[in-house]
Amino acid sequence: MGSFADYLENEILDHVFGGADYARPATLYVGLSTTTITDAGGNITEPSGGSYARVAVTNNDTNFPAASSGAKSNGTAISFTEATGSWGTVTDFFIADASSGGNILAYGALDESKTVSSGETISFAVGALDITLS
Repeated sequence: MGSFADYLENEILDHVFGGADYARPATLYVGLSTTTITDAGGNITEPSGGSYARVAVTNNDTNFPAASSGAKSNGTAISFTEATGSWGTVTDFFIADASSGGNILAYGALDESKTVSSGETISFAVGALDITLS
């Protein structure tokens, strides 16, 4: 289960309470980290090489259906490209507004860490990426 990073929390607060309007990105990018991500959206160590790349997901109501009870989940499976080398042990996921760099919008720990070897494909099933507000 994940939550908003500080960047998005501040953008939403400003949007709702008299600040600048927040324009949602048309595409979101799901990434993986081999280190524990901080609430500030830092301490991200993405796998390097082995065909790793963030997954682009169109930001619409098919891929992210309506929120319910303070939670939002993915409405379609999100699959990474098959690893062609070791990605190390991934522990966390994040959602960003760019294919590299950019702002971290949400993040969370995986239910279980996963050592990714060549030939493996990492995928989030429908409903598996769960972002909550509390």
